[in-house]
Amino acid sequence: MRVKLIAYTQNAEAVCAAAGKSCYSEKSSMELVEAPNPEKVLSKIVGMGHHSVIEHAVFTFSVEGVSRSLTHQLVRHRVASFSQQSQRYVNMDKPTYVIPKTVEADQELKAEFEKTMDEIWKSYNKLVEKIPPEDARYVLPNACTTNITITMNARELLHLFTLRCCNRAQWEIRDLADEMLRQCKEVYPVIFKNAGPPCVRGPCPEGKLTCGKPRVEFKS
Repeated sequence: MRVKLIAYTQNAEAVCAAAGKSCYSEKSSMELVEAPNPEKVLSKIVGMGHHSVIEHAVFTFSVEGVSRSLTHQLVRHRVASFSQQSQRYVNMDKPTYVIPKTVEADQELKAEFEKTMDEIWKSYNKLVEKIPPEDARYVLPNACTTNITITMNARELLHLFTLRCCNRAQWEIRDLADEMLRQCKEVYPVIFKNAGPPCVRGPCPEGKLTCGKPRVEFKS
């Protein structure tokens, strides 16, 4: 898996702070955007739970080498834009897939998994010689690797991190969310100060399903 934040709103903390202040001011955000200490203002606004203003900050990530199993989960986050590698137009003749950690840890299971993948690609390559790739791809597995571009605003990212950085989230999408959060914190630490699973902000909401292990690494 490779993840890179390739674009994001410049001066986002000042923009979001100005947007928030403009709701209670006679001045417009174009005047307020130059105000001093936007980080302090935004920290107060976000700390009060007023997250609509951070929708003005947008982030775009390039992600490569993840499974289709992961992207099927990812696209459930509807307030976002996704551009995914096509199995119709991209040559899929060589086996490329993600091996789950539980399989990787057991040599017998790993051998069985890899054997199955090899058989799948043999079938795919036979099919693609006789039928269109858009039909041959039906035999390809969820483990098949893919690349995807993701664009989300900061508010939706907070939601993503709440759900997907949790210890109970599926391991691959949790790894992705953890890395996205790390890169977001590097550029805008105020916006993402308390981002992460619910346990970094208070009690776990999972009830009897809780893992009982707060993810303290996300605490500021």
